[in-house]
Amino acid sequence: MSQKVYVGMSGGVDSSVTAALLKERGFDVTGVYMKNWSKDLPGFACPWKEDFQDAKRVAVQLGIDFKMYDFETEYRQKVVDYMVAGYQAGITPNPDIMCNQEVKFKLFLDAALADGADMIATGHYARIHDGQLLAGQDSNKDQSYFLYRVTEEALRKSLMPIGDMAKPDVRQLATKLGLATADKKDSQGICFVGKVGIKDFLLAELGEQPHGAIIDEQGKTIGEHDGALFYTIGQRHGLDVGGGLPYYVVGKDMAKNEVYVTTDLQDERLWRKQLKLTSVHWINGEPAAGSYQVRTRYRAPLVPCELLVNDGDATLTLQEEVRAITPGQSAVLYDGARVLGGGIVTI
Repeated sequence: MSQKVYVGMSGGVDSSVTAALLKERGFDVTGVYMKNWSKDLPGFACPWKEDFQDAKRVAVQLGIDFKMYDFETEYRQKVVDYMVAGYQAGITPNPDIMCNQEVKFKLFLDAALADGADMIATGHYARIHDGQLLAGQDSNKDQSYFLYRVTEEALRKSLMPIGDMAKPDVRQLATKLGLATADKKDSQGICFVGKVGIKDFLLAELGEQPHGAIIDEQGKTIGEHDGALFYTIGQRHGLDVGGGLPYYVVGKDMAKNEVYVTTDLQDERLWRKQLKLTSVHWINGEPAAGSYQVRTRYRAPLVPCELLVNDGDATLTLQEEVRAITPGQSAVLYDGARVLGGGIVTI
């Protein structure tokens, strides 16, 4: 009996090729579309129906079973509410990481196993080896940063067959196989709102925000913001303060509803050499204190660092200062290609 694998099919090219590869390798494949979000937003219709149809089309082409799991309620609680609460608290959370932790490698995995699957598979550009998570082969597309909160138990029941491939090869294979999604563009933006910017999404969720002062390094009010929660450390665009040198956000006070800016790119508030991490998650157990590499945001270069773990929290001392480290974002620790885990940056 071949192993039963449920593939999360989003209607994109990566998950389509994932299903095709697993079928080719002799697995008993079932495609599953996860309905996580269906709400339209001002000026933007949610594309979930087209995505569902695209995934279904590919399943028919491959001759595999296909079903839909409706996770909309849980997704709203675990991912969307988490993200909105983070912004309201003045931090910059990462919903994609929470989606992987709570939805794809928990809800989907549990539902698939209860349904008779032996394993699940996703179209992530990352690799799994013996319960360990490794960076994807294609450094331009590597998505291991978003997967650092997945457990070892979940990884042992998961497959990521395109983790060894480069994106152009995935597209090429989709074309060669004649898959309906071969030319479909990659989705952009937040995992669930597609083309809508985060500001528009928060406005739709929370309504207009109280305006307040934008204050420069001399303590002078130089403009007005339209809601402190919309601003993130290091941000340059959307400040609407005129003339001269560009301003960068260096901090904010949610209680006073103030946003602090500077024109000085060397301002010490923009640079950090030490990071404190909370909500720490280690994939294969807590690593020993010592020298590793850290990625402070998706696609940021790896920076050598020293790790110290204390009472469950972690402190990283970086070899060089890194700009625009943002509370609420994740710092992910690597040992070569292997992802050890990471945590949420706190001040």
